[in-house]
Amino acid sequence: MPKPTLLKKLACFCFALSLPVVAQNNFKLPDLGTSAVQVLSIEKERAVGDVMMMQIRGTSRVLQDPVLDEYLTNIGNRLVAHADDIRFPFEFFWIDNNDINAFAFYGGHVGVHTGLIINADNESQLASVVGHEIAHVTQRHLARRLQKARDNQGLTIAGMIAGILTTMVAPDAGMAILAASQTQSQLSQLTHSRGAEQEADRIGMQILNNAGFDPRESSEFLSKLADQLRHMPKPPAFLLTHPLPDSRVSDVRMRALQYPERFIDSSIDFSLAKARVIARYGQDSDKAEQEFRKYLRINRFAHTTAAEYGLAITLIDQKKYNEAANLLTALEKKVPGSLFILDAQTDLLLGQEKYEEALRMLKAEYQRQPNNQVVTLNYANAAITAGELDLANKLLKYFLLEKPDHVLGKELLAKTYKEQDDKASYHELRASIFTDYGAYSQASNEVQKALNHVDTSDDIKQQRLKARLKEYRLMQKELAKL
Repeated sequence: MPKPTLLKKLACFCFALSLPVVAQNNFKLPDLGTSAVQVLSIEKERAVGDVMMMQIRGTSRVLQDPVLDEYLTNIGNRLVAHADDIRFPFEFFWIDNNDINAFAFYGGHVGVHTGLIINADNESQLASVVGHEIAHVTQRHLARRLQKARDNQGLTIAGMIAGILTTMVAPDAGMAILAASQTQSQLSQLTHSRGAEQEADRIGMQILNNAGFDPRESSEFLSKLADQLRHMPKPPAFLLTHPLPDSRVSDVRMRALQYPERFIDSSIDFSLAKARVIARYGQDSDKAEQEFRKYLRINRFAHTTAAEYGLAITLIDQKKYNEAANLLTALEKKVPGSLFILDAQTDLLLGQEKYEEALRMLKAEYQRQPNNQVVTLNYANAAITAGELDLANKLLKYFLLEKPDHVLGKELLAKTYKEQDDKASYHELRASIFTDYGAYSQASNEVQKALNHVDTSDDIKQQRLKARLKEYRLMQKELAKL
């Protein structure tokens, strides 16, 4: 019997798949030069960023959660729309990690730990950190750090990029690893300078204000981190790469006072996203269920509606469908049109094996929002679960025309091909998925498997796959040359 948790299982599979990939593909990043321009041109910055994103997929729990991705991307793009010096499209993604952390790196990639939204009191605090990271990218602070690191005798560019990557994603572990072979002066290159932090604070606050958030919450969040620093055995991960001397807190507080005081309430989507993170990624479902029941009993969650949503998710995950159904029926009236509720309703209906009802609901929503990732992937998932494989195939192919690099979309289409016993297409798409992790050797193996299943009379497909095999083998060599 098909399981309703296919989307969740595929997200976990993406992470499991990636673990052996990095171990078997040692990327060699080049010596990129000595001057600021030579170190990273815009084109080269994007290329290095793509390689680093491959490595992050292979070493960190990058979430493949369309609902949360949609929310974070909306917040990020709202901020980017009010930033200057944008040189390339930004990509925002979640890391499943309870540490308070966020980071940005080459090519406009911005990662946010789930622990950040759990600990943010409101949407402006979350946005303040994202805006700060956007400012690091627009001001090219990493390129400047790279040049300074290059000037230190004994440091290689490849080593520094690897060190920066490790330390941004997992600062505590990264510092510990690098401390074994680097001097303290070299380690200091892995943190943003005080000047860079001040610049990112200033520009990030402007972006925050212009995007319609409360700039004073930037000061509130830093003050909150400073208070935690006094009572914790080790500082929050964010502070290991973003130094927080008392002068910085004072500077941010004074700068915030220059903006007019205004009250901006968090969107309901912020509270729903926070509840989803707690329910799905913060802890086990049964513990999360008890936590949400407590929130509702003592009225501690920011929005009662969001607490009810979090409770509904935990109930669905534990197959307690009747109570979850009652909650979702009420929530649909409270938050009409919410993609958060649509996603949960889909999980509920599939869990109850009400496949036709799920397909009718999602078809109607798809007609209103064609190719929206939350709607489309839920619709395709429901179609696969219901055995409507041709429908799933059509939906996913159209979706991937617009978003060709969407990992979860490709995983679902690969699942569809497997169910259809289309082995050639399955292995060809698996090859494409491996390239998302920089695993060109494994990708080549998958193309070879695809060739073994292509009809000998299909000369066009054979030639295309042979060209793809040549391309992947070439890319494996070219990664070292960027």
